[in-house]
Amino acid sequence: MAVLDQVPDDNENPSATAQRRTAIAELLRRIAPVADELGERFAAAGHELALVGGPVRDALLRRPSKDVDLTTDAPPQKILEIIDGWADAVWTIGIEFGTVGLRKNGHELEITTYRSESYDPKSRKPEVSYGTSLVEDLRRRDFAVNAMAARLPGYEFVDPFGGLTDLQRKVLRTPGKPEDSFSDDPLRMMRAARFAAQLGFTVAPDVVEAMKDMAGRIEIVSAERVRDELSKLICGTYPREGLALLVDTGLAAHVLPELPKLRLEIDEHHRHKDVYEHSLIVLEQAIAQEKEGPDLVLRLAALLHDIGKPRTRRFEAGGRVSFHHHEVVGAKMTRKRLTALRYPKDVIADASRLVELHLRFHGYGTGEWTDSAVRRYVRDAGPLLTRLHKLTRADCTTRNKRKADRLRRTYDDLEARIDRLAEEEELAAIRPEIDGNEIQEILGIRPGPLVGKAYRFLLELRLDQGMVGKEAAERELRRWAAEEGIKPE
Repeated sequence: MAVLDQVPDDNENPSATAQRRTAIAELLRRIAPVADELGERFAAAGHELALVGGPVRDALLRRPSKDVDLTTDAPPQKILEIIDGWADAVWTIGIEFGTVGLRKNGHELEITTYRSESYDPKSRKPEVSYGTSLVEDLRRRDFAVNAMAARLPGYEFVDPFGGLTDLQRKVLRTPGKPEDSFSDDPLRMMRAARFAAQLGFTVAPDVVEAMKDMAGRIEIVSAERVRDELSKLICGTYPREGLALLVDTGLAAHVLPELPKLRLEIDEHHRHKDVYEHSLIVLEQAIAQEKEGPDLVLRLAALLHDIGKPRTRRFEAGGRVSFHHHEVVGAKMTRKRLTALRYPKDVIADASRLVELHLRFHGYGTGEWTDSAVRRYVRDAGPLLTRLHKLTRADCTTRNKRKADRLRRTYDDLEARIDRLAEEEELAAIRPEIDGNEIQEILGIRPGPLVGKAYRFLLELRLDQGMVGKEAAERELRRWAAEEGIKPE
C-alpha cells in the first residue's frame, strides 16, 4: 500500500482511515526499532514521546534518513533520568536548547522537549521556551510536511496541519500564517528554498509573498546558519528551483547578491537570455558530470564562475560586449563572498581557484599548446584538475551543435595529452629533478631566498623541457647560477 496514496479525505470511510494509519505505522516503525521500547519508558514515567519532523516526512516519501528525531513533554533533566541505564551513550551538547542525544544498539536518536522559539527583532539568537503540547510543538515548526508525528509506543499518526496532503501535492505550506513563522525564525525562508531544491516541491503562493515582504529579516540570522542552508540547497537534487526562489523573492540580494546581479548582464555569446541563466545551466551541466554524489566545491564554482562579468563589462565597437579578466575579478569576489558566509578555508580556496582558472582552456585553440603549456595547466590546477575538467566542459552552453561538438573534441584532445604526459613523466607530481638540499650542496649556498630562486628556475626547466635527467639539470643549474652571479658562501 502506497502511503501517499492514502491521503485524508472528508468522505473517507473509517476502514480506509484505519488502513492508512496502519500502513503509516508500519513504515515509521522501520526508522528506529528501539523507539517503541523508549516510548514505553517515557510512558511509564508519565511522559509523552513522539517521532517527529524530517524522519517522518522522509519515511513517507521513501527517502533515506540518518536522523531519528523525537519530541517529549519531559524537560531535559527528566529525559536524562528516563534514559539513564538504558542508553549505551548519552551526549548533552544541545541541552541548553532542550535536546539530549543518545545511542542505543547502534541507533542514534535526539530527544527535544516541546518548545517554541522566536527572534527578538534585533537579536541573532532565538529565545527558546518549553511547551507542554505535541500539537503546539508541531504548530511552531517550519512547514506542514515537517509538522507530522507518531506517538510512541504504538506509532499513532498525528497530522494536525495536513502535512500528508501536502506531501502528495508536493507543496510547502506553513502550519500557521507564514508571516508569523518567518518572524519567529527568518531562516525558515531559506529552508523553503532548500526544500524546493531537495524535494522538488513548489512553495505555496502565500508563503512566497511572505518571503518577498520579509526578505530583509534574513540579515539578523548568523552567517553560519545561512551558509548551512545554502550548502544544502546547492547540493540538492533540484538546485535551480531553490536558487530561482532565492532570487525571485529577494532573499538572494541579502545572502548571495552577486547572483541576481547577473540577471541583467548579456552573455558575450549572445546565445542565452542572460549570464544568470547561463550560470544555472553551467551548474546543471556540472552536476550531470558528478559520479560520487554532490560536490559542493564544484557546484559553488559553477554557480559563481561568471560573477565578475558585471564589474568587467565593456561595450566595444560594433555593439560587441567584452568581459576582459572577469575570471580574475570573479575569483576575488568568490573568495570575499564565501568568506563572508564563513565557509571553511579549503572550500573558499578551491572554489575561487576554479573560478580563476575556468577560462584557461580557451587559450588552447585547436591544440596549439606546447607540452610545456599543458604541464603548466596541470600544475596550476593541482589537485583541482578533475574538477576543472568538469567545470570547463560545463561552461559550454552554446546552442550551436557544431561549435559545441568542436569544443568537446578539443577538450577531449587536451585530456588525452594530459594523460599521455602523465604516463611519460608522472605529471601529477611535477617538481624539479633536484631538490632544495641538493641545490645547496651543488651551489655551496646556505638555506635562504637563493635556494627558492634556484628551485623556481629548475621548476621552469622541468615544465619547459620535461625530464632531462639529473646531470643535465645540474649543468643548467650551474650555468644559471653563473649568469646570476651566485657564488659559494
